[in-house]
Amino acid sequence: MKAKKPKAQEFERTPVPNESLLGFKSFIGMYAGEHCAGTELMIGPLFIAAGVSAFDVVWGLIVGNALAVLSWMFMCAPIATRARLTLYYQLEKICGRKLVTLYNLANGVMFCFLAGAMITVSATAIGVWFDFPMPGLNDLFPNSVGWVLAVAAVGIVIAIVAAFGYQIVARFANIAAPWMVLVFLAFGLIGLRQFIDATDTTVRSLSDVWSLAQTEIWRGGDPQPGRVKFTFWHVTFFAWFTNMAMHIGMSDLSVLRYARKSWYSISSAAGMYVGHFMAWLSASILYAYQLHGDPAHTDVLPGPMAFQAAGLAGLLCVIIAGWTTANPTIYRAGLAFQAIMPKRSRFVVTLATGLVATMAGMFPAIAMRLLDFVAFYGLLLMPMGAIIFIDFWLIRKFGLHSSFAEKSGRAFNWAAGLAWLVTLTTCTIMVQFSNIMDWLTGRGTVTLSPERLEWFKQTFTIEIFFVSLPGWFLTAVLYIVLSKFYQTKLRPTVAGGTENA
Repeated sequence: MKAKKPKAQEFERTPVPNESLLGFKSFIGMYAGEHCAGTELMIGPLFIAAGVSAFDVVWGLIVGNALAVLSWMFMCAPIATRARLTLYYQLEKICGRKLVTLYNLANGVMFCFLAGAMITVSATAIGVWFDFPMPGLNDLFPNSVGWVLAVAAVGIVIAIVAAFGYQIVARFANIAAPWMVLVFLAFGLIGLRQFIDATDTTVRSLSDVWSLAQTEIWRGGDPQPGRVKFTFWHVTFFAWFTNMAMHIGMSDLSVLRYARKSWYSISSAAGMYVGHFMAWLSASILYAYQLHGDPAHTDVLPGPMAFQAAGLAGLLCVIIAGWTTANPTIYRAGLAFQAIMPKRSRFVVTLATGLVATMAGMFPAIAMRLLDFVAFYGLLLMPMGAIIFIDFWLIRKFGLHSSFAEKSGRAFNWAAGLAWLVTLTTCTIMVQFSNIMDWLTGRGTVTLSPERLEWFKQTFTIEIFFVSLPGWFLTAVLYIVLSKFYQTKLRPTVAGGTENA
């Protein structure tokens, strides 16, 4: 009888051993493939909708993506290659099982919404073939039966594939990634050619291309109605914090724990400057050309834009880009939910997760507000990354215990939980301060002159793209201060190792 192949070891609760470490090339391919995704076709056009200028978008992306790479290199990777533990086990040691369950729930829900946006992208390609009405830039709800059926068809197929397993999906994504990168590059080059022909521009040098970019593509000016005006700083912080959950939020501890060297994390530049630079700019060129032809046609629909630029190859790229990124996202969300319900079948949990993501994809508000959603996603998970960073590097310098939940046997570390909650509450108040003041003024709770009210709103309201940076430092300080009180109170428990949840 033929012996069964041994099950692959994932080292969920043990450090990755030396013999299982991976080389640099493994991470180049992973980052390039994962960050040249279907969502890039949504994010690029939304820069145009935000009224960004050529200088601000190009240099903002250069600086912001560099900061993202440095965050992977100096915040996430050093911890990953020293501890070699998954994010979830690292958090469990620090925060306890019950708090990690809340984190898994939040993470899983955000993954569902993100996968829903990717399904939305793929469904726009189906709309080109079947010619049904598709959502506009400011639509919140599905606007046709055809749209609902297209999203359902795409989402169900993705959910079933994700439920059957990740290996085939990952293998297909690795094969498709180089082709998708070339198609994204083609989008940009074809879009430039279309602009040159449409404007009768003579291009003899890069300075001519730059002049075209400034005057016809990223012209600046007012944003689309309901959109925030993007400046250099908006673009920089958005590019830096788009993947905040992965680097500053420490989700990629689970990936980089396999790296032989910490510096392998520089491979993240392959994703940032292929996906988050070239692909974003290429997609925004397509949208700018659409507006050039018809300024009233503000709909952000990757399918029609890609079809206009590259025909059938463009449509296939939209479908595959959404499919290959939604699948692993649903798979990750399923794992997060299964950690909450360990007795449930992974197949059933992942399938149910995919159906939830499909329902989310029917609502275009998520994809059309993707800039805000990605910023919120990073903000939600960022505090736990700060807690891991402080716990690993600094907590012992204050005479406190690292991995406190593990050492005390507690299932909920209140210092970590309160630091997370207070940070999110504070950041939310800062983002919504203007609306809160309007509400209080309307109720008569606050009485201020119009000038004074406007000063308060301008001074204390921070846009969501900027609030995560001060939020990180707030979490760090809160975690140290709260741990000082919490651990001092429970020192006998730590010494005795008593379970006291």
